[in-house]
Amino acid sequence: MNNLKPRATPPSESDDFIREAVREDLQSDRFDYVRTRFPPEPSGYLHIGHAKAISIDFGVARDFGGYCNLRFDDTNPVMEEVEYVDSIMEDIHWLGYNWDGLYYASDYFGQLYEWAIQLVKKGLAYVCDLGPEEVREYRGTLTEPGKNSPYRDRSIEENLDLFERMRAGEFPEGSRTLRARIDMASPNINMRDPVMYRIIHAEHHRTGDAWCIYPMYDWAHGQSDSIEGITHSLCDLGYEDHRPLYDWFLEQLDVHRSRQIEFARLYMNYTVLSKRYLRRLVQEGHVRGWDDPRMPTLCGLRRRGYTPEAVLDFCQMIGVSKTNSVVDVALLEHCIRQDLNLRAPRVMGVLDPLKVVLINYPQEQFEEMECINNPEDPSAGTRLVPFSREIYIERADFREDPPRKFYRLAPGREVRLRYAYFITCEEVVKDEEGRVVELRCTYDPTTRGGDAPDGRKVQGTLHWVSAAHALPAETRLYDRLFAVEDPMDVAEGEDFTDKLNPDSLEIVTALVEPGLAQARPGDIYQFERQGYFCLDPDSTEAQLVFNRTCTLRDSWAKIERKLKH
Repeated sequence: MNNLKPRATPPSESDDFIREAVREDLQSDRFDYVRTRFPPEPSGYLHIGHAKAISIDFGVARDFGGYCNLRFDDTNPVMEEVEYVDSIMEDIHWLGYNWDGLYYASDYFGQLYEWAIQLVKKGLAYVCDLGPEEVREYRGTLTEPGKNSPYRDRSIEENLDLFERMRAGEFPEGSRTLRARIDMASPNINMRDPVMYRIIHAEHHRTGDAWCIYPMYDWAHGQSDSIEGITHSLCDLGYEDHRPLYDWFLEQLDVHRSRQIEFARLYMNYTVLSKRYLRRLVQEGHVRGWDDPRMPTLCGLRRRGYTPEAVLDFCQMIGVSKTNSVVDVALLEHCIRQDLNLRAPRVMGVLDPLKVVLINYPQEQFEEMECINNPEDPSAGTRLVPFSREIYIERADFREDPPRKFYRLAPGREVRLRYAYFITCEEVVKDEEGRVVELRCTYDPTTRGGDAPDGRKVQGTLHWVSAAHALPAETRLYDRLFAVEDPMDVAEGEDFTDKLNPDSLEIVTALVEPGLAQARPGDIYQFERQGYFCLDPDSTEAQLVFNRTCTLRDSWAKIERKLKH
């Protein structure tokens, strides 16, 4: 791994602190190549926070003409599954990245074991019989030093014997650990004789039952980096206090030393970004699975209609910082709107249909209106949408007693039907309970296409679908999963699930234009005046199912304008 030829091409001087550090390392000959790695644990699905890490790990390697490995930190067989391995690889490819090497921490179990024996022989590691609670008790606090384990001074021979027997499976789970022998009085709690191995009698998804002792992350991480010739180990700020331990292990083994650099992890309001809590949402049935479109997982965002371009644009906009902060979820929504505005075909869909009968329109007449597919992209062309005597409009587009500045349809008022005609409401039909069930309107045949030859103007333009041709579609209107900005800010006796938004999903039967019968799962559209929608994999030939990606209203754009002024 270490015989790579230099091929670094440093980027501009305006880059972030990580790229500045990498450039300095190349210029000082600390390294003559760049190799990074993305090291997820396959214990869940990737989320938007991982997208930030992926964009940094792969982006730094790309910018310096280097390499980036994908390495699965599969050191806990109880939590890990092949399903998660497959999903992680799919998500990385979806974002547009390819790894230069695919590895697993389990590839190195043998080497890690041999290196552990080396430390035991040097008197730098020992077998400890303290249980987990006792280890925590002996470790001390941030203000008080820890105290030595009563097993810390075992002889090298006894430690070698016990460690070999741990490896052979002689002891029950949790009964013994291998710990590094460093300094129980260190001001850094991570240096107070950290656990290197624990006993777990569980089947591993790759190694089966070949091992019953498994390395802790702090032991496996740096040494795996060393084996792969990683130059820059890019981690979130949670690992900053672990860096002295990372360096200590590499120094004691006298092997290739990578440089660990930490950056701020992603925190986002109205969102939980912890696999532990996301797993609970799935297991407890609060969502429909890891790919529920309300989840911040990459597969959930993908199912909702988010594009990799929008996700990466979001990662670029939040940048790389050394200080943790909370990002407004409205910025992510802004990024997808910006992207889909340019690429999404326009169609017409009515979510809450109200019937309109054009009483002066010939009863058997049928027309096709030419509609623009995307005004932002002239090359997208046009489509023909059927029009007939009976149509549906949005119920919200009519008011019997309109308030001030309501410019849509009302009794006696004229409005424009998008791409079609001017119509005027002549009569309102209600049911026995007084609910409006039908509008009887007249149309002006001279206004075909949406303009009046006499130059008169109307203020309201409504979308519509032909009653005879529209297709029913289950439409899932998604909103934010949590009702509060910080779901983890809970009082005593509360749980973060108490903060769930009860209105995060509303299902309605919409009517959409007939051309959507040709849509395929994953296809994204703008329902004019409504928002962006994506065809869900649940769709069948008999039943279209659309997920709302986001509405058209962009709150972040308003926030940004206020900040500028």
